[in-house]
Amino acid sequence: MPAFAPLLDRVEQVLGSLTGVLFIADALHTQTGHADEIARRGAHLLVQVKANQPTLFKQLKRLPWAQIPAGDRTRDRGHGRRETRTVEAVTLRPPGGIAFPHAQQAIRITRTRVTAGRTSRETAYLTISLPTGHANARDLQTWIRRHWHIENRLHHVRDTTFREDQHQARTGHGPAVIATLRNTAIGWHRTTGATNIARATRHANRRSHDLVTAVTSGYPDNAMTLLAPPPPRPHMQAPPA
Repeated sequence: MPAFAPLLDRVEQVLGSLTGVLFIADALHTQTGHADEIARRGAHLLVQVKANQPTLFKQLKRLPWAQIPAGDRTRDRGHGRRETRTVEAVTLRPPGGIAFPHAQQAIRITRTRVTAGRTSRETAYLTISLPTGHANARDLQTWIRRHWHIENRLHHVRDTTFREDQHQARTGHGPAVIATLRNTAIGWHRTTGATNIARATRHANRRSHDLVTAVTSGYPDNAMTLLAPPPPRPHMQAPPA
């Protein structure tokens, strides 16, 4: 959270201006100060609301969703499951009329999954500081799916498989070292074709020598190449006058 404003500074340096830029962040950044900072720079914010903001969460949950028609619906099949995602959005009157500044729309996404005949349903609530004219239901569906793709492919693996949020490394180079090791492990499993990092990690725990062998194989040849002195440079003669 303390890195939020400095990160905006860096992005602003690259882009030249943040006017009209949409930032999508997870529920950790559903903070009044962050919303104000984004708005002050002329940008917009799309964030999910969870129980870490209980008042705002209750306000969104109590909106008359049963009276709001579905704005967009997508269906996917894959990995033995069927998933339907339904987006409902409602304009807040006045803007910021809930316990979160600059919010123009409230959003509810319902994800229904059918796997091996079993049905599960998950509901998520979000807010965005863009009005309907600049962020319709299909836009919202696209943006949120892109964000969740990152969450599921990277952050979910870090949080669930590697328990990143529970780690106690807080000082010195410890956090950077641990993050590098996590990245190395995830990258290794991805490049070897693993689609389930948790399963691949359990397998690696039982066969740790496989990784050691893979990393060290060919090391002597590489070492000799690295340690060998460079070939002599050809003698350069001055051109004739």
